[in-house]
Amino acid sequence: MSSHSIGKILKELRKERKLTLKDLAAQTNVSISFLSQVERGKSSVTLESLKKIADALTVNPTVFFPDSTHAEELEEIRQQFYYKDLSCDMKEASYAPILVTLQPGENEGNAFSHGGHEFLFVLEGTLTVVVNESKRELQEQQSIMFDANMPHYWYNYSDKTIRFLVVSSK
Repeated sequence: MSSHSIGKILKELRKERKLTLKDLAAQTNVSISFLSQVERGKSSVTLESLKKIADALTVNPTVFFPDSTHAEELEEIRQQFYYKDLSCDMKEASYAPILVTLQPGENEGNAFSHGGHEFLFVLEGTLTVVVNESKRELQEQQSIMFDANMPHYWYNYSDKTIRFLVVSSK
């Protein structure tokens, strides 16, 4: 990923929201020094951290990849998990719909929390969801909704690609 462009966008969004690095670090459980390095393009960010940052800033993670010519960056994301913004560029909506694709075996990552609620609907595959340390498997056409303040994460323990819809309230 081009850490410089991600860092530049991150800094602009943080300043727009009048947040200090300390504020953002507290909301994301990501260190101040790491956030500073990302903003300055000195460190690359994992998708897990990027998701936490996006949630704290109440933006869709795809905002960090505005230029579709970044094919290498997008391919790197697809290798792990891929977000597709379904908001039709509505910036002021009270919720954010995202299509997520999880590749087979994508089962690394730590639970995180953020404000609002989250709704998941599985389109394809079997998704493992952990909410507040409670594990649940969702099959195609099944859904779950929960308070996003509770620690949560999703995993693909299967050998098939999973696609699911995430709708997060802001």
